[in-house]
Amino acid sequence: MSSEQPQQPQLSKPVVLMRRLISSVALWTIVLAALFSGNQWVSNYGLLAIMMVIAGFGLAEFYDLVGKRELACFKGWGIFGGLLLMSSTFLYLSGAVGPHIDPAKANDFETSILIIFVLGLCIRQFVSRSNTAGILAISTTLFGLMYVPWLLNFIQKIKFFPNIQGSYYILYFILVTKFSDLGAYVTGSLIGRHKMIPRISPNKTWEGFGGAIVISTVASCVFAHFAEGKLAGMNGLHAIVLGIILGVSAVVGDLIESLFKREAGVKDSGRLFPGIGGILDLVDSLLFNAPLMYLYLRHILTN
Repeated sequence: MSSEQPQQPQLSKPVVLMRRLISSVALWTIVLAALFSGNQWVSNYGLLAIMMVIAGFGLAEFYDLVGKRELACFKGWGIFGGLLLMSSTFLYLSGAVGPHIDPAKANDFETSILIIFVLGLCIRQFVSRSNTAGILAISTTLFGLMYVPWLLNFIQKIKFFPNIQGSYYILYFILVTKFSDLGAYVTGSLIGRHKMIPRISPNKTWEGFGGAIVISTVASCVFAHFAEGKLAGMNGLHAIVLGIILGVSAVVGDLIESLFKREAGVKDSGRLFPGIGGILDLVDSLLFNAPLMYLYLRHILTN
């Protein structure tokens, strides 16, 4: 008898799309329900808990990808540092350690945490008896922290941004990003012919890229229209510009994670979500959109 494992049947594109939609809607419904619960404690601490779960599992998946490449890293220290970064930033932004007025001070506070983390990584290497690849271990661990929790931390900065309704901007950029994902997938599946970067992601096409930008821009304009008065400083021009920026960045963020998975020799970063894979597969397009949304909000919309 053959010892080979039977191959899993290939799922059709409509089935894959439906699984992606169900998984995405389920997770982000929980996030948005916490944000708009009407209870400040639930809104604040619920969002923190969800972000820390995403950051913790996302970091674990990233360090597992590093491990599959047989590269050194301090997985436990990295996850601890990532959760410490998010929780300490929350304490500062929520006013638990003093009033939060100037957004720049939040960045300074976060920088001090990162400095302590880097120092801790160096001390961790001092006491390591088996790892001789100190530069590599410190670099991969630090990059994981910057790639997942540090980028996700900008969601908290949007939430607590002074003098605006930050929850609506979180809802806005998540919706625009996810419509970009949906536009890329549907357009690429229906009319995709020309590959973008097949050595990194063989399924990404230029037609899908165009669909992502068009759909994200339409979603941005529609949401901005119906949320008039809830999005400080937003107008039609900003909605178009942000739709394009977030649409492009969502595709780039997806490609960056595809690069990591390709190097690690895996299709998905994990198996937590049916039809999607792991946490990183779910949030890859959001990671770079969160800081872009924050920077646009801080320097253009509220300037």
